[in-house]
Amino acid sequence: MSEQNLTIALSKGRIFDETLPLLAAAGIEPVEDPEQSRKLIIDTNHADIRLVIVRASDVPTYVRYGAADFGIAGRDVLIENGGEGLYQPLDLQIAKCRMMVAVPQGFDYAAASQPGCRLRIATKYPDIAAEHFAAKGVHVDIIKLYGSMELAPLVGLSDAIVDLVSTGNTLKANRLEAVEHICDISSRLVVNKAALKVKHARLQPIIEAFAAAIGQ
Repeated sequence: MSEQNLTIALSKGRIFDETLPLLAAAGIEPVEDPEQSRKLIIDTNHADIRLVIVRASDVPTYVRYGAADFGIAGRDVLIENGGEGLYQPLDLQIAKCRMMVAVPQGFDYAAASQPGCRLRIATKYPDIAAEHFAAKGVHVDIIKLYGSMELAPLVGLSDAIVDLVSTGNTLKANRLEAVEHICDISSRLVVNKAALKVKHARLQPIIEAFAAAIGQ
């Protein structure tokens, strides 16, 4: 990390879109839309500030190892992949959704999730799922998937899924229903601890601008 430059790690999609107003509040504007560009490094209106576009699950890694000075990551990613070694000054209250258990409509989840029962769970959040069911005394076989989670119970791969739910429309379209709330999810500002010391004068005004923009 150069002492002169700042690098921000972001992922495409909803988090990026909802981060733009926060960046604008700090006077930072990307010169290109990452959805329209193939570039993975996006310049901004500041010659010394750039964005790096990475997978959502990789944001904490880029920040932890100093490839980015700070970034924005969902609480789900921080719980599942570990937020250790990162300064997390703000819950930005963006990209809100819920981590839920969902099952096919008509499945008797209440009976199937009693202590001592065993369930097959498809998810891309194995640690979150395992911890949730362990607390309930339910034995689970975790099947890790990377997409199309809703398909798993429909073809008999799993009894239920653990996934993020926003509107619930995808569940309804696939004849599934959310039956248990695990936790609320939103996105957090994560900062490299070394950068916070070395570049404090550069980073602190941005953190304060973000905080003011969300009313904190």
